[in-house]
Amino acid sequence: MNHANPNRSGELARNVAVALRFKKSQGTAEMPQVEKEVLAPNYDRVRGGNLHLANNARDQGWPHPALYLRAALPDRVDVMEQVIADGDRVGLLFRVTGTHTGNFFGIPATGKRIDVYEVALLRIVNGQMVEGWYMMDEADLLRQLGAKMPPRPDGKRIAPPLPQTDDAATFIKKLEAQPALTALARNKLTAARTRLSTQTKEGLAASHHNLRYGFEHTRGYSKAHGHGELNLNAAFAERRYGLDVLMAEGNQVWVRFNVNGTHTGPFCGISPTGARMGVNAVALLNFDDQGAITSSWTFADELGVLLQLGRPDLLIK
Repeated sequence: MNHANPNRSGELARNVAVALRFKKSQGTAEMPQVEKEVLAPNYDRVRGGNLHLANNARDQGWPHPALYLRAALPDRVDVMEQVIADGDRVGLLFRVTGTHTGNFFGIPATGKRIDVYEVALLRIVNGQMVEGWYMMDEADLLRQLGAKMPPRPDGKRIAPPLPQTDDAATFIKKLEAQPALTALARNKLTAARTRLSTQTKEGLAASHHNLRYGFEHTRGYSKAHGHGELNLNAAFAERRYGLDVLMAEGNQVWVRFNVNGTHTGPFCGISPTGARMGVNAVALLNFDDQGAITSSWTFADELGVLLQLGRPDLLIK
């Protein structure tokens, strides 16, 4: 989807302009003034992109990578790939690129180039951002740097708490109570129903294609290290979804959800631990004119899962 969507007008177009202005100003001389103008006084950064690395580094006395990571990645350039706008929300999918020449939450400079995905879901009211939610592919970041999560002096590993959102069935009931009068509303409901079961194929076109799996890196690791095809249903008993955000524009729906389960089966060679798993994920679904899903691109917090299983360095050679 082109971020300059010609069909976007009025409030949606203004919200997208605010989001992109904020993003493009980062690391420039205009950034302080832009922040004053576009960030609401009550702006809430609900989730940071480097949530796990930042949590691991907190109170450890390590150098901070500075605002927008510019001390760690001074030549950082974000490549915008997709933008969606719906109501007071704007979604951005972009790639963070740059050279790691400064301390990154306790990881000394490696001199390596990175190119990793990040998603931002923003709420914009009256021309100002009131909420920001970000998730970077931290598992791939560490993999590209060839760096393990820095050990804390206290020996702790900070695993994320289990997400607290409506289960998919409850969320869907709320949607079904509203009249689906438009194609966008219909597509939202179809997208939500894909989270009812880990086995469902409801709403998928016969030609449906997975452009990216949520557990992309652990899937690749499992195959490469002789553990076979990754089977999340076998690894995490009673795996289920929670659902909290749906955005629709044009032929696309973005879904923010979480995946939960108990580690009762082998996962990438990790023997069952009995640990609870629950992490955030975002899916980008493309629809045809008949309302069938033609492709899916999914991004899950894989580093969060590995932390919950006590193996954050699994993917590092």
